[in-house]
Amino acid sequence: PFFVNRGGLPVDEPTWERMWRHVGRIHPEGDRVAQRIRGAADLPKIPIPSVPVFQPSTPIPERLEAVQRYIRELQYNHTGTQFFEIKKSRPLTGLMDLAKEMTKEALPIKCLEAVILGIYLTNNMTTLDRFPISFKTHFSGNYFRHIVLGVNFGGRYGALGISRREELMYKAPVFRTLSELIFDFEEAYRRCWHTLKKVKLGHCVSHDPHSVEQIEWKHSILDLDKLTREDFRKELERHARDMRLKIGKGTGPPSPTKDRKKDVSSPQRGQASPHRRNSRGDRRPSGEKKSADSKAMPDLNGYQIRV
Repeated sequence: PFFVNRGGLPVDEPTWERMWRHVGRIHPEGDRVAQRIRGAADLPKIPIPSVPVFQPSTPIPERLEAVQRYIRELQYNHTGTQFFEIKKSRPLTGLMDLAKEMTKEALPIKCLEAVILGIYLTNNMTTLDRFPISFKTHFSGNYFRHIVLGVNFGGRYGALGISRREELMYKAPVFRTLSELIFDFEEAYRRCWHTLKKVKLGHCVSHDPHSVEQIEWKHSILDLDKLTREDFRKELERHARDMRLKIGKGTGPPSPTKDRKKDVSSPQRGQASPHRRNSRGDRRPSGEKKSADSKAMPDLNGYQIRV
C-alpha cells in the first residue's frame, strides 16, 4: 500500500484517519482493505531516511546537497492526499514544529511541504539566505502551480525542493544572479511544454526557529504577460537588490545575541550609535522605503520583547 508507516513509527491519529477515509472513497472495498492493512503484522519495514547531521567544517554547498538528498528520499506524494496541513499564515515557529513532525513521520511530501522542511533543515546555516519562489504555468488549457526554496550563498543562487520533474526541484548554488536562476527554471518548464505565466518572490526567511514572524511569500509578483523580457530581468534583479538591502539594514527582529552586544558596548560606541543609525537612514534609496522600514522596526522589536 502506498501509505505503509515507515519502519512502524507511530503516526498521529488524524493523519492516519485521513488516509483511511481516502481509501474508502476511491477503492470498492476501501474499509475492508484499510482494516486488513491496519491489522497486518507481517508488513515489510520501509527504510526511514536519516535527517542529515553536519560537522561545523562541512561546506554549505555540501550541506545543501545532503538536505536535498534527504528531501528526495522522502519521495514525492502521488497519493492525492496531503498528509500535512500547511497554512501559510502561521508564524514561523509553528511551521518549524510541523517540519519536525515531518521528519518523525517520514511520509511522502509535496512541494510546499518540501519548502518548509528545507527552511527547517537549513536554519543553522546562518550565512545562507532563504526565500520562497512560486511559479504559475499554463499547459493544455490548465494552470499549474509549484514552489521551491530559493537560496543564496556567497552571492550565488540556487534552490531546494521536490517535484515530479527532476529539473524543477534542486538547483546547485552556481547562478550568478537571481534572473539566471529563474530563467533556468523557465527553460526547464519549456522542456516540459509548460509556459511560465507568473513568478512570485518572497523575502528572506529568519533563521530563528522560534520567530513569530510570518513568511513573506509574495513580496514581488511578476506577470510575464505584462512584462517584456528585459523588464522581467530588471524586476528580478530589483527584488534581489531589495533582499540585500533588507539584510544589510537589519530590518529583521534583533537576536538576543545582538542585544547583549549592545548592552556591553563601550560608552563611546553607545553614544555614537544613534548618529550612525540616522546616517544609514539618510542613505536609503527613497523616502517611501525609509518610512516603511521605520514603521516595521517597532513592530518587530515588539515581537522580540514578547518572546
